[in-house]
Amino acid sequence: MIEPVAEVADSVFVALGGLYPRSRRAGDTLIQTRGIRLKGAPEAWHGHVNCNFIELMDERRHNRESPPSTSTHVGFCVDVEAPARLHLGFLDLNGGLGRRFGSIGLTIDSISTRLRAWPSPGFSATGPGAERAVACARAFAAAQGISDGAHLVLQEAIPDHVGLGSGTQMSLAVGTALQRLYTQHCGIRSVAHALQRGRRSGIGIGAFEEGGFMVDSGRGNDDGVPPVAVRLPFPDHWRMLLILDSRGQGMHGEHEVEAFARLPVFPEDAAGRLCRLVMMKVLPGLLEQRLQVFAEAIGEIQRVVGDYFAPAQGGRFTSPAVSEALAWAESQGIAGVGQSSWGPTGFVVLEDEAQALQLTSDLKRRFGELSPLRYRTVGARNQGARVSVVHAPTRIGQEKRTR
Repeated sequence: MIEPVAEVADSVFVALGGLYPRSRRAGDTLIQTRGIRLKGAPEAWHGHVNCNFIELMDERRHNRESPPSTSTHVGFCVDVEAPARLHLGFLDLNGGLGRRFGSIGLTIDSISTRLRAWPSPGFSATGPGAERAVACARAFAAAQGISDGAHLVLQEAIPDHVGLGSGTQMSLAVGTALQRLYTQHCGIRSVAHALQRGRRSGIGIGAFEEGGFMVDSGRGNDDGVPPVAVRLPFPDHWRMLLILDSRGQGMHGEHEVEAFARLPVFPEDAAGRLCRLVMMKVLPGLLEQRLQVFAEAIGEIQRVVGDYFAPAQGGRFTSPAVSEALAWAESQGIAGVGQSSWGPTGFVVLEDEAQALQLTSDLKRRFGELSPLRYRTVGARNQGARVSVVHAPTRIGQEKRTR
């Protein structure tokens, strides 16, 4: 059995064969140690396999864990990182041409669901979103006829029900991990179908697959995931300022289903206008990197769709505080404002990091430090989820599990 190189603390991990460097939070320390020799390891491993990293982490803060050394499955686990996304609006809520909804979406960086999974006799999890992860795992196992279990370590989770796609990304991350552990890889859309994701929008699945800016073609008469018709890279220097309301969540679950059922028929001419805006302003503005053209079109789409949903969500946007901040930004000449999905998260499309910092400062001055509003600047992520099958680290210590 391979033993730890050094017992620095109960949160030392020795990475074997493929644990890649990843983005790290402030406070993490990563020490590269090339040429490391592992006691008991085959001679061929020294200097040839990816035994290059010892990661010193605060396990309590990051909720990380790795398989117990006594497990029969040591040496095999799956890492998944699933990015958040913004839902920028619908195209056709009328459905008169045989397809309904049609979504515009953008994959964003720095907010994601990250987990590690390995085989286990039953299903259990630790970390943020553990209960939801276990529920997804059980549902996927039942749908796929998987009789074995898994332990899941959630290192980070997209906040629930704030308009960033938390449910879809958690489902896809968990389902993908189990698929890699126990079944042949048969595609992310099969995972989405098994967990009933993508019933109205395909952009969450698209964000997981390849990332970037997306437009899907809406839901047809079958139960398939809406196909992504357009996928484009988003300019690296453009920024989205997220405006979050710390006091609440957007509509979800049965309330969301009921809200759609109560809404009136969407005007056909309005659907035509939205589709025209996408084809003649949104896409050219993106391809030519003309921010004002892109932002004006997104802003108009948001006004039309937001006013349609107003009876269900209490106004053009769900949160009155976010709505006020977005209206103030518009009054300052900023065109591309809106709400992601059911909110309450709002967004503002901006030219670069400097403009985002300036607007954040202006909003804090305008609405005060005691406001429930929180601000976060993000860029686009022009790639999808990261999935790696890795050799498991040797672990020292235990954590309480959620079953």
